[in-house]
Amino acid sequence: MSSSAATYRCAACGADLNLSAAQLYPEGVYFEAGNKGTLSFSWVDESRLRFAAEDKIRPFFETLSYWGIQRKRTRISCDACGRLLGYVYDDGPPAMQGTGQFGMGPSQIIPRRPRYRIKTKAVTVANPPAAAA
Repeated sequence: MSSSAATYRCAACGADLNLSAAQLYPEGVYFEAGNKGTLSFSWVDESRLRFAAEDKIRPFFETLSYWGIQRKRTRISCDACGRLLGYVYDDGPPAMQGTGQFGMGPSQIIPRRPRYRIKTKAVTVANPPAAAA
């Protein structure tokens, strides 16, 4: 990745979120909570964001073939203006090696790293990388 990687700002107030394309998961990586209309980061600068726990009781797809009834997730908002930017999900890459408890593989068994899912409409690209000549 070049040193002039794209960085992202809040679309509402223009605050620098210290998000870089270097922390993006590669396109095409499958996540249980989906990717549509979002950018998935492996790391965020927590000093530039606000986090609020959210606990809802209503049906949702936990995976493609499994319904959940209680969704716990964390809202991510811009620290400068408070606009909702996205959510933190626990469906990132495994936080350990191996197959998890009892040799099973779902995210409920294997501890996962957080994935910071930011809405594309909530951010703007501050310095897009130059096109290759």
